[in-house]
Amino acid sequence: MAKPAIADTRPAPVELEAGKTYYWCSCGRSGNQPFCDGSHAGSDFEPLAYVPEKSGKQFLCQCKRTAKPPYCDGSHKQIAQEELDEQAGWRTVWYKVAETDDLQNGEVRPVQAGTKTVALTRLDGDYGALDNACPHQGGPLAEGSIERGVEDQCWLRCPWHGWDFHPLTGKSPGSHDDGVDTYPVEVRDDGIYVAIRESTAHIRTVSDLMAETLVNWGITHVFGMVGHSNLGLADALRLQVEQGRLNYIAVRHEGAAAFAASGFAKLSGKPAACLTIAGPGATNLLTGLWDAKVDRAPVLALTGQVQSQVLGPGAFQEIDLATAFAPVAAYSQTVFRDSRHAELMNLACKNAIVRRDVAHLIFPDEVQTIPADEAATAGTAAGRVADPRVHADPAVIATAIDRLAVASRPAIIVGYGARDSMVEVIALAERLNAPVLTTFKAKGQIPDDHALAAGVLGRSGTPVASWFMNEADLLVVFGASFADHTGIERKKPIIQVDFDQMALGKFHAVELPVWAEIGVTAEALRQGLPDDRAGVDQRAELAERWSIWRAEKAQRRSRDRGRGLNAALVFDALTRLAPEDAVIAVDVGNNTYSFGRYFECRRHRVLMSGYLGSIGFGFPAAMGAWAATQAFAEYAGRKVIAVTGDGGFGQYLAEVTTAVRSGMNITHVLLNNSELGKISKEQRAGQWPVWETSLSNPNFAEYASLCGALGLRVTAADELDAALAEGLACAGPAIVEILTDAELV
Repeated sequence: MAKPAIADTRPAPVELEAGKTYYWCSCGRSGNQPFCDGSHAGSDFEPLAYVPEKSGKQFLCQCKRTAKPPYCDGSHKQIAQEELDEQAGWRTVWYKVAETDDLQNGEVRPVQAGTKTVALTRLDGDYGALDNACPHQGGPLAEGSIERGVEDQCWLRCPWHGWDFHPLTGKSPGSHDDGVDTYPVEVRDDGIYVAIRESTAHIRTVSDLMAETLVNWGITHVFGMVGHSNLGLADALRLQVEQGRLNYIAVRHEGAAAFAASGFAKLSGKPAACLTIAGPGATNLLTGLWDAKVDRAPVLALTGQVQSQVLGPGAFQEIDLATAFAPVAAYSQTVFRDSRHAELMNLACKNAIVRRDVAHLIFPDEVQTIPADEAATAGTAAGRVADPRVHADPAVIATAIDRLAVASRPAIIVGYGARDSMVEVIALAERLNAPVLTTFKAKGQIPDDHALAAGVLGRSGTPVASWFMNEADLLVVFGASFADHTGIERKKPIIQVDFDQMALGKFHAVELPVWAEIGVTAEALRQGLPDDRAGVDQRAELAERWSIWRAEKAQRRSRDRGRGLNAALVFDALTRLAPEDAVIAVDVGNNTYSFGRYFECRRHRVLMSGYLGSIGFGFPAAMGAWAATQAFAEYAGRKVIAVTGDGGFGQYLAEVTTAVRSGMNITHVLLNNSELGKISKEQRAGQWPVWETSLSNPNFAEYASLCGALGLRVTAADELDAALAEGLACAGPAIVEILTDAELV
């Protein structure tokens, strides 16, 4: 409704009090007529259309709150309203959005004014600023065009469904009331400015509440991609990042996010989270989540979802995520409007941590921005998690001690599940003078230069470990899965210790299954052993067997067919040059088998896709490991190394840009044989012809340089040490590409 005008009824000057200065009020609405006293701000009426320049009259403004100093132009009301807005949590901000010559007549383009995207228009010399979202389907009006219609009238046409709006006023044609909002525009000497009314107070949402809870449970890193169906949740994570409570690493593919979260958890034992949109973004997580699940690494998946009201008929990117994630997630729930939001996040974090598994939360689009209850408090882990050190039945421990006391040549086999209990396990081995063999997943959990270390057992292992297993009269197995790849001899007497009851005797019966935490059990066994226990000290035999194996490795290093370096040579150099406490993420393929055989660990920590054996794991997992070195003091300063083949690295090439963007200190040792060498080997073993295993590769070193990383290429043995040394010394991401022989593994 139009506001009534006020007649210009200003009286002539009156007798003034001596010694005071008075000014006429140009708008005629002073509480002290006809003089200006600044009371205009309280009026509900617009100023008179009074232009001093045209009338020849100008009046000075006593309150000095005019947009045209020193003359009164009636702008007092606007200034006062801005002050009231600020008190109510709003502010008006003028943003420069374009230069004066950026737009041609009849042009529209998107501009950014703070967080608001505006459709800036120009028509017949005038500028308009319209909300960029069409009120019908949200179409981007700035991607439309200004067209002339009947009677030469111009309209801005929505690119999605063709609805028209006036380019300057935002009004629809005819009597429709579905126009778009407009914003004040000013043409200034230095450009075009648009005024945006912004809230200065953040309204806490359910996403904020859940993000606060996530951080309270100790989650320090989120890997992911921001997209249209997770924007509300992403903004809640952004606030946590800005407060210094959370770290976010944007990846180039959601699969890399899941592998990175898995690598983070495998190194630290703590959960990381991964963030995706609905549909394909969510399903891209599944391989990495399965890797985490089968290797018992705690990971939290946060996926967007389409709006609840369109679920069912088949909306764009709609997938039944609860069903899709049911097999991989130990806990998977959808966040609804009336959910107990903090408690859902509490349970997700608890399931991931306690069960060492994958937890999953689904966030429908509209739920993410629902205001949280003012009384709602974020959840914490306090009082929600018990001490995990489960003690075995004393009678079972006594039986195990009796068996160890009479064993002459016991051997200890440790799996990945024993990674946090190696101090107690090694102490037990030293009490028994028994060799310690590891599964491939547990490589590095005891240094290979320890007097009782026997190396890796199984297909990726050494003859040292195999010899001692065969000679043993009792196997004590801590935290191993008994996979075929490892080849633990089931005919031997076995004491098996594991925190997971289902892992005990999983594939076959064992003599004594012990359900307990590994460190507690190893220490109980050590303390319970009798002082007069008789047994063979196997240290001398271990030294002898290592000497035989190292001589064999030296012989293999001399092999050369003129088709690239051999793997024994590569991993001998890496053994000599890698920092002794480096974290090494290995991929899948011949490169990994060779690493298991030839690389000798000291205080290294090795990460791999164990049970799943997923190619492509190596480099994203190294990114996750690097993040863990930033989060936890016990890993701070440790060098992160990725070891992959060209086949695995080819799946996540783009993540080099992620490493560059985040300044990740990762040295990538890339064995390039232009082949899926392990598959070729398996085809030959099965008496099939080798088929479709050759690869067409770029120069990976040059690619690294193009991405902003250090790229080095090794084509001859005499280049190897210098290139590895330079790559390892690099403080940022580096790729050392080594051309290798696919047959000399």
